[in-house]
Amino acid sequence: MSTTDNVDPAELPAYPMARGCPLHPPAEYAELSTQQPVSRAVLPSGKPVWLVASHELVKEILTDPRVSSNRFHSGFPHQFRRVQTAAQQAEQTKQSSAVIGRAFGVDGAEHAGRKRLVVPEFTVRRVQAFRPRIQEIVDDVLDEMTAAGSPAELMSAFALPVPSRVICELLDVPLADRQYFLDRTTTMVDQSTTVEQRQQANIDVLAKLDGLIRAKEADPADDVLGRIVRRNVELGVLDHDEIVGVAAFLLISGFETTANMIAMGTLGLLENPGQLELLTEDPGLAGSAVDELLRYFSVSDPAGSRVATEDIELGGVRIPAGDGVIALAGAANWDPQVFDRPERLDIRRKARGHLAFGHGAHQCIGLHLARLELEVVFGTLFRRLPGLRVTAPVDDLRYKVGANIYGVHEVPVAW
Repeated sequence: MSTTDNVDPAELPAYPMARGCPLHPPAEYAELSTQQPVSRAVLPSGKPVWLVASHELVKEILTDPRVSSNRFHSGFPHQFRRVQTAAQQAEQTKQSSAVIGRAFGVDGAEHAGRKRLVVPEFTVRRVQAFRPRIQEIVDDVLDEMTAAGSPAELMSAFALPVPSRVICELLDVPLADRQYFLDRTTTMVDQSTTVEQRQQANIDVLAKLDGLIRAKEADPADDVLGRIVRRNVELGVLDHDEIVGVAAFLLISGFETTANMIAMGTLGLLENPGQLELLTEDPGLAGSAVDELLRYFSVSDPAGSRVATEDIELGGVRIPAGDGVIALAGAANWDPQVFDRPERLDIRRKARGHLAFGHGAHQCIGLHLARLELEVVFGTLFRRLPGLRVTAPVDDLRYKVGANIYGVHEVPVAW
């Protein structure tokens, strides 16, 4: 068993790693997944971290009970420096039970209890029942985009509004509040904004959701949040502030990843016209196309950030207790031992074994909803706009380099 306890952080490779091609994972991932599946790197904060890169070991570490997803653990591998004033720290402490990062950033029985409240709302059956409304939302947004005319900017005109409207409708957010939430949640996940802006957006979202949850507690309607509130009364899992945190988590996670996948998936299909032609000729390929696009882009890279609570041996390497660990979805999903010629986009590939939604107990709760939204989006977008094209070189677009959710800031299109 090897270890690297005495490695100088200055000698370690930097993480996140740069992408040579914006549509591919970093080139270093290929060597990591096959030659160094457990290795060390250094975060922008200067803190060392363990990287897990092979498909097999990513699955193993994400199911290991000796790692924690607690973001408030001193060893947790935050990618960005957490610089706060004393006032901001006091405000965060005051709202700590409702901080979005704590909604599911817990472990063991506590995490299982929270999932029991939420998972029944995102089963395959419940999600499929919502398909007609998702189709209506996609068509409505496309109607608005086409009415405004060509050219357009795909992220703001389509990729963001679709999942935002879907999750707001599922959570029964009042129509008058939906743009308010979209504006602030966009700020919260945009790493180009300041710490102060993100903190204020977080406070605004929690305050608005506080009122929404109080209304549900007074009169639980037969909707997602109302049923979660009623279920919580029966199970006694969370207090009011924690329910607010769960609602905020669902609101943000319900649109951010999907919006970025809509944009990146559109780029991927337009850059691979043969694959796009297969999809348009055979709409039945939509499901496998979505899984292949999820595998190919792995926008949720890392698949999971954790901290070791005990010494762990993984792939013949010892990870000491207290060290941060990052599971690389982008490397695992391009592991040639699992996916033949992973650099090739092939919508007929059987890619369901990808780890784009994570793995284990912390696997994405909304994976069925995300898959369905993407199926409807890609099945509708290119049918209605067969002449859709990107009006700038793909390499010249602004990508979300270093963000927890990879994507693109703007996609100028015409048709």
